[in-house]
Amino acid sequence: MSGASRFEELIAWQFSRKLVRQIYVQTNAGAIAKDFGLKSQLQRAAVSIMSNIAEGFERRRDKQFAYFLSVAKASCAEVRSLLYVALDAGYLAQHEFDSLHNQADEVGRIVAGLHRAVSSSQG
Repeated sequence: MSGASRFEELIAWQFSRKLVRQIYVQTNAGAIAKDFGLKSQLQRAAVSIMSNIAEGFERRRDKQFAYFLSVAKASCAEVRSLLYVALDAGYLAQHEFDSLHNQADEVGRIVAGLHRAVSSSQG
């Protein structure tokens, strides 16, 4: 397990929380707010990242934590993919897309690093 005693201490969870906040800001304004399917899917995918980090951490088993981290990493990819949909539909300006995509990519890299650390501690 990581050296953290609570999931809120994990950098991966903290960064994913910031991503969720930004996704909600973007999806609750402008034309994307009226595209209920895309808005909901994007929000749910972002929330899935932080939720899987928390749930896996609370399982208190490295093997299970590693599994949930892999799900969180996949949700990062889903967010990035959905951002392309939002960009292509004209819901996001290029700079908004770039900012969110970079943030989602960074969260994915952090989650991947935590996954490597947890997996290597399994022996």
